[in-house]
Parts: sequence; C-alpha cells; structure tokens
Amino acid sequence: MERGSNILVFVEQRDGRIHPGSVQLFTAACDLCAKHGGEIHALVIGNEIAENVTAKVGQYGPKVVHVVDEPAFEYYNARTFCNALVQAIEAASAGVVLVATTSMSRDLAPRLAARLNAALATDCVDVEVGEDGGITIARPMYCAKCVAKMSVDPERIAILSIRSNTYQAAEVENPESAGAPNVNRLSVGVTDADQRARVTAVTRNEGATRDVTDADVVVSGGRSLKSAENFSLLEELAKELDAAVGASRAAVDAGYAAQSQQVGLTGKVVSPKLYVACGIDGAIQHLAGMRGSKVIAAINTKADAPIFNVATYGCVADLFDVVPHLTTEIRKLNGTV
Repeated sequence: MERGSNILVFVEQRDGRIHPGSVQLFTAACDLCAKHGGEIHALVIGNEIAENVTAKVGQYGPKVVHVVDEPAFEYYNARTFCNALVQAIEAASAGVVLVATTSMSRDLAPRLAARLNAALATDCVDVEVGEDGGITIARPMYCAKCVAKMSVDPERIAILSIRSNTYQAAEVENPESAGAPNVNRLSVGVTDADQRARVTAVTRNEGATRDVTDADVVVSGGRSLKSAENFSLLEELAKELDAAVGASRAAVDAGYAAQSQQVGLTGKVVSPKLYVACGIDGAIQHLAGMRGSKVIAAINTKADAPIFNVATYGCVADLFDVVPHLTTEIRKLNGTV
C-alpha cells in the first residue's frame, strides 16, 4: 500500500465509552498536521455504535469519521480489527496512524505494521516533524531510565502508539455547534479463517474498580498496608479523588490486591495526572510503570526510599495517619462530609 499524506486516528471504544487516550490523540494529530500537512481522519470500530460516539469523535475536528459497524466487531479480534484498519488506512489515504498505548494496541499495532510493512514506534511520549519533513519520536527505554529519539522512515506508513496523558485532550468549546461529522461507513469482509478464535462474551469482575490505565488519578499502595482489608483506606481516598486504586507487585504477591491493579514493568504502565504512592518504597520495576505521571505524591516512613527521588511532593510519615486525614480534608473540599 502506498503511503498517503493524511493522518488516521484509531478511536478505541467499548460499550459506547471512548478511551481517554484516544481523545488525546487528536491533539497530537493537530500538531503533526500543522507541520506535516494533510488532513485528520478518524476510525471507530464496533457493533451497534451509538450515534453519540461518532458525534463526539466529530467534535475533535476530523475531516472524515470512518465507521466499521458490524456484528463481527462486537468484541476485539486481532485479525478482523487489522482488516478494518487496513481498509480505513486506504480509504483515508493515510501516511500516519495514531493509536493510544493500550492492551489492545500492543497486540494490534505490530500485526498491522507487519501486514503493511510499515514503520512502528510504540509507547511514544513525544512526536515531532523534523526540518526535512520526517517524523521523529521519543520513547522511554531501560525501565524509563532514559528516553530514546528515533526517526521514522519517511517512505513508509508510520504507525505510532502514544502513551496516555502525553498530550492534553483538546477542549471542545461548543459541542452543540460542531454539527454532524462527515461519516464514511466501511464494509469489511470477514472470513471464517479470520474468526478461528473468537470472543463470545466478556464477563467483568464483581465490584470491578476503575482501570488504572484509564484514570487521571491513581492511588497506589504497597506491602506496607499489611493486609487486603487495609486497602479500604486507599479505596476511600480514591473515591473522593475519582481515582483508580493501584498496587505494587509486592502487595499483589502478598494477596492484598488483584493482579489487574498492579502497576509496574510486569504490570500496567500508567501516566496519570496525579499518582499517589502510599507505602511504596519505589523498586525500579515499579518506577518504570509510573514514572511518566505528571505529578507524583509519595507517603513513606523511610526518608531514603527511592520513591522520593522521582516524587514531586514527598511526605515522610505513616500512611495510616496521613491517608485518613487526607481523605477527611478532601471530603471537606468536596462538601461530602
């Protein structure tokens, strides 16, 4: 497939809810268009997609919103979604494809790059257009101890996955005046071979909490919490902050929290606006998973804990004293006392 001049933003959505990282991609796309040229297109994939989803996507200014809305796309399937993206790239005449760094894109982006013989850069924290018109990306390496800058081959389609909260989501001043977007409905052929493995249902855990990768605020706890019951202290604070509850690997291994809450190199990589580390010393594996947070607040009794080396604000104190007091003060601010 020939490399086009436009930018395609893949908007990830589930049950009508757009992933926050996908919305932020439009800011990166606008920055690229200002120097690279071309138009911004968007792609939404699913089944029985609500009109408000395409309307919301249209508010961020794409020239065309390409929609794949078929029963075969109710649940994620690497083969079928890859087929849809290939067709959308051709329809949009795209030279750059932007996806949010999520569990889905980690599986989908490499497959798409192999299919198109495209250039692939994952977990980018900066995307720029050089003087020669080529694209340069920056991505953390070696447990985020350094940031590498790389140039993308200008002759190949570029597939870039961008870490959430790297860019601020563009604000829509007047959504009602945006008007209906230009929608192009695509029909994607799906064969039996494409669906040799398929998802038939998705069952959520009872009382499932907010995913740490989606939240703007994450409150995490370590082994210092001493028990699963004590994680309720963090849950109360998280409720007041509209946050997700995370955990270190030590806390997960001890059975205090679920593996889905684990933040770190062997867990989930997060980059929220605020990360509150409670009783976490800051092992290098954990720091690699949360170092990209905009603001880091650490509470720990050990003044020499490594977490303080990356913290924006540090409090050398017992979390069992600080967290309940902090929760009470935030309740006062929220007017929920």
